[in-house]
Amino acid sequence: MRIGELSRRTGVRTHQLRYYEAQGLLHPERAPSGYRAYGEDAVATVRRIRRLLAAGLSTEDIAYLLPCATGTGPDLAPCDELLDFLRTRLDGIDQSIDTLQRSREALHGYLERTERLLRAA
Repeated sequence: MRIGELSRRTGVRTHQLRYYEAQGLLHPERAPSGYRAYGEDAVATVRRIRRLLAAGLSTEDIAYLLPCATGTGPDLAPCDELLDFLRTRLDGIDQSIDTLQRSREALHGYLERTERLLRAA
């Protein structure tokens, strides 16, 4: 199938599909005319990519994980170092959440103190 059909079947814009190809996530054949030719498996691959992106993973992370992805979930087969990789990414997200919570608390404090000063004036 050509890129337009893949786009219609997945709901992903053609420029995003080209980006996935540039990132090494999709591997279309080239027809004699030079057009990209995708196999049926590209639909499932694009859906896996979208779900992994929705999990907050970068395209670089996905390039690492994609060979381990199966099904539409996607499910991740226990490839080498996969659990360590996922734990590392999760730790990074947890650290970001902690930082954001501290920032939120600090901003709430500034807001409360400023509102108190405004009411006292």
